[in-house]
Amino acid sequence: MLKRIAAAAFGLVAAMLAGCTTIAEPTVSGAPIKVAGRHDVMEIGPVLLAVQRAGPRRAIFFSGGVDNLFKAEGEAAAGGFDHAPGNADIAAQAATQALRASVDNPDLRIILTVTEGLYRIVARRSAGIATIADLRGKRIGIFERTSAALFLDRMLADAGIANDEVVRVPLRPREMEPALREGEVDAIAIWEPEAERAHAALGTDAIEFANPRVYRELYNLNTTERALNDPARRARIVAFVREVVSAARAARDDPEAIWQLVAQSSGYPVPLVAASWRHHRFPADLPEDLLDRLVEEEAWLATQSNRPPRTRDQLSRLIDTSVLEEALSR
Repeated sequence: MLKRIAAAAFGLVAAMLAGCTTIAEPTVSGAPIKVAGRHDVMEIGPVLLAVQRAGPRRAIFFSGGVDNLFKAEGEAAAGGFDHAPGNADIAAQAATQALRASVDNPDLRIILTVTEGLYRIVARRSAGIATIADLRGKRIGIFERTSAALFLDRMLADAGIANDEVVRVPLRPREMEPALREGEVDAIAIWEPEAERAHAALGTDAIEFANPRVYRELYNLNTTERALNDPARRARIVAFVREVVSAARAARDDPEAIWQLVAQSSGYPVPLVAASWRHHRFPADLPEDLLDRLVEEEAWLATQSNRPPRTRDQLSRLIDTSVLEEALSR
């Protein structure tokens, strides 16, 4: 841990969470905190539970991402995830997208790593794949410009495979399982539960490759320096982080209620959500190697964007430890 001193879019997901039983009474006055995040990923589970526990007077969730931190109310956010219009106090998303957004918005702040995603490459043995080296010359389904693309690049590099030695087939997440099952691709690299869905569809023909030491997704809560400098908004953010830390314990120790929330939010069946859960960790902390991981991901993103990477010192300013310290001090 870093040193501590001291709407499926707006309507569907917000309505679903607003209708849940309120577990905690409001402790922070003012407007409810607005939380954006993809509604259809497993990593969002502790965030959904925290919103439910806070109740609609304290927290509102809508489908979106880090772009929503920088948009005015009602303004559509950019990006490839069909984000809902509107601004947010907190946004949950992988570090890859936070780094991308922070180039033009350097006041973005990472305040908590909620979930670590342990990604997998799932491949067909019948395509002649028995080891990761056998991916040379194979067709791999990939969602480009995402954390999954970074994962694939890191796994290939670790195996000594150049990018031009594989055929990259651009696919959206829910297109991957059918493409792999029908033989349109030989392997896929994607987050859960699509990796689990593909593995189950292939049965004994499935083989997988994973290495968290090479890459693990850091799925963070993000906010802005401007929000943290506003005393009322900061109080709401700190209170919500405290709820997420508690919800992450439930994600580790008693996740059944969260599986139900994720299933309702994502449209995936509960058994698939449950089967995918073991491919995640829920630290609700700021990992000791967070800055190291940001430096590595920044180098990859800079190459993609044909720009110089930011320095380690510049990236360190994106991490704000004070919110977690304050949340844990009460």
